[in-house]
Amino acid sequence: MATPTPTRTRARHAAPKRSAAAPDPAAPAGSMSHREIMEALSGLILGLFTAMLSSTIVTNALPRILSDLHGGESAYTWIIAGALLSITATTPLWGKLADLFSKKLLVQISLVIYIVASALAGLSQNTSELIACRVVQGVGVGGMSALAQVCMAAMISPRQRGRYSGYLGMAFALATVSGPLIGGTIVDTSWLGWRWCFYICVPLALIAIVILQKTLHLPTVRRQVKIDYLGATLIAAAVSLLLVWVTIAGQSFAWESWQTVAMVLGSLLLGLLAVRVEQRAENPVIPVSLFRHRTVVLALVASVMVGVGMYGTTTFLSQFFQLSRDESPTMAGVATIPMVVGLALASTFVGRLITRTGKWKVYLVFGGASLTVGLALLGVLRRDTPYGLITVGMVLTGVGIGTVMQNLVLAVQNSVPVAALGSASSLVTFFRTMGGAIGVSALGALLTHQVTHYVGQGLVAAHQPASAAAGLGGSSIPDLSLIPAQVRPLVESAFGHGIGEVFLVCAPFAAIAMLSVWLIRETPLSERSGVERVAAGQPELERQAA
Repeated sequence: MATPTPTRTRARHAAPKRSAAAPDPAAPAGSMSHREIMEALSGLILGLFTAMLSSTIVTNALPRILSDLHGGESAYTWIIAGALLSITATTPLWGKLADLFSKKLLVQISLVIYIVASALAGLSQNTSELIACRVVQGVGVGGMSALAQVCMAAMISPRQRGRYSGYLGMAFALATVSGPLIGGTIVDTSWLGWRWCFYICVPLALIAIVILQKTLHLPTVRRQVKIDYLGATLIAAAVSLLLVWVTIAGQSFAWESWQTVAMVLGSLLLGLLAVRVEQRAENPVIPVSLFRHRTVVLALVASVMVGVGMYGTTTFLSQFFQLSRDESPTMAGVATIPMVVGLALASTFVGRLITRTGKWKVYLVFGGASLTVGLALLGVLRRDTPYGLITVGMVLTGVGIGTVMQNLVLAVQNSVPVAALGSASSLVTFFRTMGGAIGVSALGALLTHQVTHYVGQGLVAAHQPASAAAGLGGSSIPDLSLIPAQVRPLVESAFGHGIGEVFLVCAPFAAIAMLSVWLIRETPLSERSGVERVAAGQPELERQAA
């Protein structure tokens, strides 16, 4: 569907303030210098780091939170799932708004939402209030994660973007590894307490807003538009119902039940209605025309598969070290550092290679292969697996994620009309998060089944009653100290074996991601940023119809 020509357009800050450094004579007119880009990225990186931190900082604090607020297993699930659900459901809307309104203002609004929700989460007096605040917090996180990519596309040409996208990957990696460590330190510090897991994010987000106000200068295009509220509502409802199903199925009701049939069919019906509405909408939230691009379709398939591997790895590696190796939450975070180092180095190094060579497909295929091999190696995990072998698997997995995650967005941004940059960028993030959410829930159910199976086998072999493992079970991390010493090694072995099989199941998904990017047709990276393409009157790149 073609984007309507705006009835009234006015650009402000068309020429960003120049630094004292001399401009590059080879740079296109209106392009930003390296110094200006780094200044603008500083606020985006801090905002993205802060947003991602909220997803990991509560991991090690949840047992203490639930104890203080008298929450049960259901609350444990929804404190995590509530934020993930709202992130996924609102990401496409943020992307569409970025195509219509000031990107800078939208980034700041998302951070304000995040700040208010974080402060209120720290004041929560019961689990219901905390879950509600986490849902609102997820709205802000979804905006920040989607808009960071959109702002980069506006400032930096695809050819040069790889050089800078690595910084966003490093922010993600740093938040992933530091979140559990910070959260564990906070809850173990008597004069702080778990509420500071939320309060600590407030000043960081405020600083990000101030930096963005001073450094981020993008043209503002004002358009008289009618927002597709019906389409946005239907998309959010379809995704939310699907995520609610994968979150509570197996706990509140059986996977094979009438509730499953009703929720899955309901989600499909809402999705079909959303497609119908989007086809007729003047300004659709997700333009159906995007799915005519071969690159977009294949990149979205790859994003779903990468999401399964990425979220699955970060979720279950920590559990492996805690439940199979009996490490503390803090040391479990330290043990996963090799994966984060691989992710950060790959994001930075590969991004620079893409900028230098102008080639990107070969690196995406390499990243998919690295992720597949890494997950396959982690698939042999057992309680007594040497840490050296685990390290190799973690590094390869991190390299794969760091290579593919950011550069899938680059491939999509390079192939769509400039008027759809926001929608297309957020769509990649949307599918990656949705794949991760569904994947983690399904893999969690698999882990529970396998652990129960292996514990049962071990108890029978050791001639122990089933009641000996009464402290095991539930959706939260079990307290191994409640399990009798004579059967504890059996439980730890079961978790090691079960988590290894979870990673083995993830490996084929990574292989599908590799195949998807291999099928993408590589096109030269554009030398113009989104702002320059609009200024030059070249709103569209050559399209790749499927």
